Amino acid sequence: QVQLAESGGGLVQAGGSLRLSCAASGLAFSSYDMGWFRQAPGKGREFVAIIKPSGDTYYAANVKGRFAISRDNAKNTLYLQMNSLKPEDTAVYYCAGIWATPFFRTSERAYDHWGQGTQVTVSS
Repeated sequence: QVQLAESGGGLVQAGGSLRLSCAASGLAFSSYDMGWFRQAPGKGREFVAIIKPSGDTYYAANVKGRFAISRDNAKNTLYLQMNSLKPEDTAVYYCAGIWATPFFRTSERAYDHWGQGTQVTVSS
C-alpha cells in the first residue's frame, strides 16, 4: 500500500521560510517522479515543482527562485524548501508521485499517488 505523508506546514510571516517533507512508503521511491502541488481556498490544485530520480527539477514560474525541491532516495523522502514566502503562497500543499517518465508532468491528473496535505499559512 502506497503512503505519502506530508509534514512541516504551519504559520509563518511574509518573508519567512518553511521546509516541507513527504515521507513515502510502499513504492519504489527512487524510480518515481515526485511533485509538489498546492490548493488555495476556493481555487483548483496547482503545480509547484517536480523532481526526477536523476535530480532534475522543474518549477512553476511563480515559485522559481524562491522554492527548492529535493529528495533523499535513501530515506524515501521528498522535500520542499520555501523561502521568501508571500501571503499568496497560503495553501494546502500536497506531495504526489508518478512512475518516472521522460517528461516533466505538471498536471495533477498525471499523478497516481497523493498525500493528505499540509497547511501552509503566510501572514502579511
